[in-house]
Amino acid sequence: MARILSALIAGLILGAGIAISGMINPAKVLNFFDFAGTWDPSLAFVMGGALVVTAMGYSFILKRPAPLFDKTFHLPTARKLDLPLVAGSAVFGIGWGITGFCPGGAVPALGLGEMSAVIFVGSMLAGIVLARFIRRSVTTRMQSRIA
Repeated sequence: MARILSALIAGLILGAGIAISGMINPAKVLNFFDFAGTWDPSLAFVMGGALVVTAMGYSFILKRPAPLFDKTFHLPTARKLDLPLVAGSAVFGIGWGITGFCPGGAVPALGLGEMSAVIFVGSMLAGIVLARFIRRSVTTRMQSRIA
């Protein structure tokens, strides 16, 4: 229960930060990408602030022998660039640039009742389900060819 509560609190803090910074407004995000028009650099400041806080947090937290609500830290071990990583990053960037939403901003934007946020989150969830289905299908085919 403590793990779920801590995850909820972390999500609420993230959502509040995104809402306070204005990043739940897709027009504000899209203006960041509009260098020739109504360019708004505030997204860069939000990202820079997040990187500073994250770097300080990681250096402090990882000195502990274990996290508070688990036995070990679960850090990524993969170090190579592969097709799923590159393709996923490209899809994320394209979607963000077209819609002005990323998952971190779209979920808090649901609280505004904006239809565009509802459509984005619904499409994102459908994409997650489709990607898992494709990954399982490809894995099953590869395993059957090996056997």
